[in-house]
Amino acid sequence: MTDDGVLLFTWRGCLFRVADKVQAPKAGSLFFCRSLRVRPGERVLEIGAGLGLFAVLAARAGARVVATDVVPEAVEAVRLNAQLNGVAVDARLGDCYAPVAGERFDLICTNPPQMPTPPGRERDDAAAAADNGGLDGWAVLDRVIAGAREHLRPQGRLVFSIFGFLGRRTAFARLEAQGLAPSVLATEVQGFPRIGYERLDHIRQIDREGTVPAGEPPKTVERIVIQGELTR
Repeated sequence: MTDDGVLLFTWRGCLFRVADKVQAPKAGSLFFCRSLRVRPGERVLEIGAGLGLFAVLAARAGARVVATDVVPEAVEAVRLNAQLNGVAVDARLGDCYAPVAGERFDLICTNPPQMPTPPGRERDDAAAAADNGGLDGWAVLDRVIAGAREHLRPQGRLVFSIFGFLGRRTAFARLEAQGLAPSVLATEVQGFPRIGYERLDHIRQIDREGTVPAGEPPKTVERIVIQGELTR
């Protein structure tokens, strides 16, 4: 017999159970969800769905949602949370686009691991993987952007969030290189992430657009939700 307890999260009229090995929603997740709009009948893919926060909200709005994650506990959490809220979400286990080979969507979205990780600081546990964006923060996002055209319908859109120090201009250039028209959907100033202070010297090294001031540790960071639309 155990006494582990159950962590529940309620938001926008929905109830979510936070499973072991799955992160509870943070400020970035809530900002991401507030910034996205879906239309009834749209086919939506969320990569790295976590506990299914956006997937459930999108399904409630009438979208047909596929939600993927590499963590088995996250996939089970999505299924449970969809059931708890009386919606249908197709939750699949797998990496990036592997679970949706040959399929196309009106919206592909992700709020991925994007914290720059200094050399030698990589870890394999689920908690670390949820923050690890590779050396420059773009390890996951680069793969999502590179594969988007093959999985978007005409006029489909890719939406993702970044920390400001990953670079707005950098994001636009990477989308344009894949034939996606970039735009900013929303910005928000949030508290600088705690793990970011542990990696501040490294973040300053990869901050090519100079968003992190020198000298005193920063208190805030800009979060940006960026869209790339398939226009041709």
